[in-house]
Amino acid sequence: MDMGKMDKITALCKRRGFIFQGSEIYGGFGGFWDFGPLGVELKNNIKKQWWKSMVYDRDDVVGLDAAIIMNPKVWETSGHVTAFTDPLVECKKCHHRFRADKVEGNKCPDCGGEFTSPKKFNLLTEVYIGTTEEEKKRAYLRGEITQGVFVNFGNVVDSTRIKIPFGIAQIGKAFRNEITPGNLNFRSREFEQMELEYFIKPDEDKGHETFNYWKDKRLGWYLSLGMRKDNLRFKEHDPKDRAHYARFAEDIEYSAPFGWSEFEGIHHRGDFDLKNHRLTYKDTETGEEYVPWVIETSGGVDRAALFFLIDSYFEEEKRIVLKLHPRLAPVKVAVFPLLSNKPELINLAKKIHEEIKKGVDGLIMFDDRGNIGKRYFAQDEIGTPFCVTVDFQSLEDKTVTVRDRDTAKQERVKIEDLIDYFSKSLK
Repeated sequence: MDMGKMDKITALCKRRGFIFQGSEIYGGFGGFWDFGPLGVELKNNIKKQWWKSMVYDRDDVVGLDAAIIMNPKVWETSGHVTAFTDPLVECKKCHHRFRADKVEGNKCPDCGGEFTSPKKFNLLTEVYIGTTEEEKKRAYLRGEITQGVFVNFGNVVDSTRIKIPFGIAQIGKAFRNEITPGNLNFRSREFEQMELEYFIKPDEDKGHETFNYWKDKRLGWYLSLGMRKDNLRFKEHDPKDRAHYARFAEDIEYSAPFGWSEFEGIHHRGDFDLKNHRLTYKDTETGEEYVPWVIETSGGVDRAALFFLIDSYFEEEKRIVLKLHPRLAPVKVAVFPLLSNKPELINLAKKIHEEIKKGVDGLIMFDDRGNIGKRYFAQDEIGTPFCVTVDFQSLEDKTVTVRDRDTAKQERVKIEDLIDYFSKSLK
């Protein structure tokens, strides 16, 4: 483990506006995190790339955005009210709580005290709905976004006429009464998921084939966005540790500074969910009716953001650089005037900044603070792929200096060619 690196990344996230502790001015609130100006851009870019890959680039997947709060019967029927539990131990001395499956022995890692016997606790977060005390009824914040897909299965089939095999994709917030062991936002009580529920005709061979297809597809997605292959692996769930709905399941794990950690699961849910909700599919051509099987891919947006930050973090001589893939980088291009006290440079730089904003998708930054070297290093630290510098030569020949983040090399580019240059380079 390299917790020194984790400390540096945590400090970077706070200093540069990626991740803040939730409600920090009031001492924080355990398990809740806020994504700052750069963090929200990173998250949005991750979600954008996921949606493109899972929905726009395919003909067999449609999207959905279900409500966070649903009828409590959904969670009773799905089994979450009784089965969505984790074993919990509490230190008799400091009263800190831990998941029993995440600690070794009977000694508290925080103070050395002894643990109580493991007790079950429910991960669902209760809420009360109603305008008066007499009308209030207990409900739950969703513990997973999956059930919103299943309860809308019939609506999607009827409204789109899509045919099996097909998938329903969704991105949204979920809530779990987790025990939070730290490591920044790795385990949170409020988090965002990006999931695909892929429905197939019940068949053992097809089930294995589809499961393996989505394993390869999801691993390939992370690799396509620059995550290093050596830092990724699959881990099969032991049968006794599987979720209550899973026929079999594997996690994609990342080699984080705090150890190998899961951030996406591929699950064969079988017919568990649709069967419980008494939902079936009828083939309009053959008339055959059956309960489909489901292959699920479930990834954490927040965890993906954290691991992309970790994976892209490098220290090179005097600079820190986030080598984020251009499609994920929060800021795509930064534009500088060489000097901040020369109106002719500032005016041209601002004009170029506005033109790039019109032609390049993403956040484009203007900065005239400090010297040019410090501006370069500041952009390296937040992962900006390209910096454009307007100098005195720019006034004469209408060219600017474009600096590459990863190599620090510079080249002269015509101002009129910048949009085309970045459109090709930021793919």
